[in-house]
Amino acid sequence: MDKYWLPVILFFLLILGACNEEEIFFIENQGNPTAEEILSKNKNADIFEYERIIYKNAEEVEWVQDLELEIGKEVTQITKQSQDGKGFTSGTATKLPVGTIIYEPLEKQGLVLIAVVDGQQIRYLGLVEG
Repeated sequence: MDKYWLPVILFFLLILGACNEEEIFFIENQGNPTAEEILSKNKNADIFEYERIIYKNAEEVEWVQDLELEIGKEVTQITKQSQDGKGFTSGTATKLPVGTIIYEPLEKQGLVLIAVVDGQQIRYLGLVEG
């Protein structure tokens, strides 16, 4: 019977080894990440909250940058800045200035939103479990 446990243990080690840190983070939490969780791992994270979903700056996410997007309708505005994840509500951001308008793309592309700051478009990706 002992010889059967080795393949099972090796299988689970392989699965865990294949997960990157972000995937493990979501497995541990079993739900959408909160601002508090994200900021506890990276105090400099560029995030905002909209409709109970945290959106993270996607400048380093190649597939988001490769999307051909046009600005659609306004969905929200940044109303508060905070580095404390406990006080996050819809419209709170860590880096975006108060008054920044957030738009959805003309043709929706998953959970991608666009912030416009000083005429520059910044893409953000919603972080959801699953």
